Amino acid sequence: MPQAAAGPSRFPILDRVDLPADLRGLAVEQLGELSWELRRFLIETVSRTGGHLAAGLGVVELTVALHYVFDTPRDRLVWDVGHQAYPHKILTGRRRRMATLRQKGGVSGFLKRSESPFDAFGAGHSSTSISAALGMAIAAQRQGDPRHVVAIIGDGALSGGMAFEALNHAGSLDVDLLVILNDNDMSISPPVGAVSNYLARVLSSRFYNRVRDGGKSALRAVPGLRELMGRWEEHMKGMVMPGTLFEELGINYIGPIDGHDLPLLVETLSNMKVMRGPRLLHVVTQKGKGYEPAEGDPCVYHGVSPFDPETGELAGRSGPPSYTEVFGDWVCDAAARDRRLVAITPAMREGSGLVRFSETYPDRYFDVGIAEQHAVTLAAGMACEGLKPVVAIYSTFLQRAYDQLIHDVALQGLDVTFAIDRAGLVGPDGATHAGAFDLSYARSIPNLVLMVPADENECRRMLQTAYEHPGPALVRYPRGTGPGVAVDRSAPPLAIGRGEVCRRGRRVALLSFGSTLATALTVGEQLNASVANMRFVKPLDEQLVLELADGHDLLVTLEENAVKGGAGSAVDELLLAAGRRVAVINQGLPDRFIDHATPAEQREIAGLDPANLLARIREALGERGTAAAASL
Repeated sequence: MPQAAAGPSRFPILDRVDLPADLRGLAVEQLGELSWELRRFLIETVSRTGGHLAAGLGVVELTVALHYVFDTPRDRLVWDVGHQAYPHKILTGRRRRMATLRQKGGVSGFLKRSESPFDAFGAGHSSTSISAALGMAIAAQRQGDPRHVVAIIGDGALSGGMAFEALNHAGSLDVDLLVILNDNDMSISPPVGAVSNYLARVLSSRFYNRVRDGGKSALRAVPGLRELMGRWEEHMKGMVMPGTLFEELGINYIGPIDGHDLPLLVETLSNMKVMRGPRLLHVVTQKGKGYEPAEGDPCVYHGVSPFDPETGELAGRSGPPSYTEVFGDWVCDAAARDRRLVAITPAMREGSGLVRFSETYPDRYFDVGIAEQHAVTLAAGMACEGLKPVVAIYSTFLQRAYDQLIHDVALQGLDVTFAIDRAGLVGPDGATHAGAFDLSYARSIPNLVLMVPADENECRRMLQTAYEHPGPALVRYPRGTGPGVAVDRSAPPLAIGRGEVCRRGRRVALLSFGSTLATALTVGEQLNASVANMRFVKPLDEQLVLELADGHDLLVTLEENAVKGGAGSAVDELLLAAGRRVAVINQGLPDRFIDHATPAEQREIAGLDPANLLARIREALGERGTAAAASL
């Protein structure tokens, strides 16, 4: 029986583009239709998988133009953050795998060198692209390789100080580097129009730059006149364009231009490709472009759960409040009681749960942009003058302000509360955003109180404990929801440095730090083991640890943090110092990065699920015996 003929492709041009080389075989007139198909494909994909949407929608035309003009992957495209890079992934050999986006073994939600040669630099944190691209441009120059290097920065990433450090360095070097500022209203956004587009065409044209460079050469022998002409050019640009800052840094500024005008993009990029030296193209785009729900609310559609692509309706979430919501409620309640409270976040208002606070207390809310170092030292300055700052930040981003945490806050014993979200494993966001190291890097800092809640109610109590403590204190809590314990808003703060025994058993004692308590209780029931909710990593409840060591054959520490240097290491140090010879198993995140997967899959990989934990304990008890287990 003959097979029915296949229907027409829904993406006739996109289906022909597996790699950028295929894209470069198209006529310029076809790029508009390709961009429409690419945008529709992106919407349909993310509607099923969830992920970052609005930023990618805004750079569809820019992505197409970049791969059309430049010979990728030989020419290097260095994307900032990765939020913008889904269209790039689709055009670079991963279109047929996009249904696996952010799933175990699937396509990463961020840039990843091991995933594709087109991902020139791995990126999940902001403001790194210009530094990395400058390093690549210097390497190309030293190797005598004429390849081009392009950094694409946007989505607020220019507010990160590291980006300006790199621009300042690039402007002092005679190196070929093109920086594209994708201005999507999350950073600077001057007007775009016919005059701006015309100026960009002129200033990037070969004729203008030949005259510009030739004039500089001819005037080299006449220093006064050469300086006068340079100033004239600078002031003329400053009168009509917002690029004076970049010109002062030594960066040749072009723009702004319309980032959705494909012919203009292709022409301007082609012109700038043959220019030399450090240069910046300012492209204005609309975040969420081409999808009405995302255009209307680009913050909501920045990172989304699965949704209906026709209506834009997001999948609802039911159940207990998330830890982020617990924090958001607490900080508003605490602010109502204490006018000294101020909240600080580095561009994480929605993610950190500060939307209601920012609306209720706008004069006490400070979003500093993607500037984690500044956020922490700003809090230190406020604390010096009697305010009570609360810094809301993700665990993975606090890493970027480690020196400030030590030098500006802890060393001076300042009264700053740190609310650390996304601690531990973070599921589909993978290794770049995992809060895997905060217990290790914070535990070694003097003067810092370090707390780990096991449930939602304990999280609220710890936040209040941290706030009332007259020095620096840090509460780290996981992404998403907890075990569903009801929150008592009138519950008192905790006694600092005191854990609790949740279950009494024999032979084995499980010491849980934070979110692993539910697993510890499950395993404790099956083994008839003791279970302790330790609550504090610093100061450690030493009395409780020693009591459990004296009454059991085996101690098992559990934490959703790197096992090296974490809470379990604190227990080991105490036992060694006290001369206790008891077998210990430290179970936490292994000494490797865990890729994107579901949280349950990641816990299984780490051995933090009940089945793996039971197997390891039974092996230690049954096959090695009590004395030999001490060497585990």
